[in-house]
Amino acid sequence: MTEAKLSSEIPNKRTDDDYDETCGFCMIANGDSSDTDIMYNDEDIVCFQDLHPGAAHHYLVVPKKHIHSCKSLEADHISIVKKMAEIGRSVLKSKNVTDLEDISLGFHVPPYISVPHLHLHVLAPYSQLYIETKYKFTDFRYLTVEALLQALEMKKEGRKLIWINCFPCMKRSQAT
Repeated sequence: MTEAKLSSEIPNKRTDDDYDETCGFCMIANGDSSDTDIMYNDEDIVCFQDLHPGAAHHYLVVPKKHIHSCKSLEADHISIVKKMAEIGRSVLKSKNVTDLEDISLGFHVPPYISVPHLHLHVLAPYSQLYIETKYKFTDFRYLTVEALLQALEMKKEGRKLIWINCFPCMKRSQAT
């Protein structure tokens, strides 16, 4: 993995269709928000601390390309989801989090998203979530990286993904 760039300068500012000028996360990723400390930055992804943390370590990993949510992902997005998770783990390590078994990497599922831009929640220690936010990261609103990758792999096999009660499920038929 590329080393995290801690500079406040954002390379490859976006001005194309992958950028939504009204989206707060697009603005952060594009370097248009000077009050956000970027913890990781490369050509595709940024990471920064959540403004309303749910744990002692709570970071958001955000693609620079504007993608609405985990429901918007297709099978060809598997690599970006894996990269986001890898960056999340790397940032935790850089913050001296040593127990990587006691973490959570996941996405909120629409309509339970506060910002309509794909973002991975990186939480540690997961066993010590703050009581006032615990429900947000433990129930049907929250989809782990593993569950999302499994659903995207099934999509890759040509199976049609449907969403039931915010969980991805596969139709019984093999139709696409």
